[in-house]
Amino acid sequence: PAFELYGEVITAVDGVVRNAAGALAGSALDMITAVRNTVGLLGLSLAEASRMASTYPAQFLGLDDRYGQIAAGYQADFVLLDTDLQVQSTWIAGQRD
Repeated sequence: PAFELYGEVITAVDGVVRNAAGALAGSALDMITAVRNTVGLLGLSLAEASRMASTYPAQFLGLDDRYGQIAAGYQADFVLLDTDLQVQSTWIAGQRD
């Protein structure tokens, strides 16, 4: 797959993202893989890895009054994982995807 970024054509092949000249141009790491790596490679708890993927980014972006936790008054965006940390289902704004 290819996309344009800052006027350059970027391609992602086998998890490697490169520009037309072949230079690395970013990352193809998705959030669940980042969570799995945080738990499996760094040894952090799933609870902390989940906060790193949700609560902390919402705080950094100043959106923590409505995103980043499952609580009354917050937007219901969340992911159901199995015991192997594989995505089973997602909800966006309270609607199952």
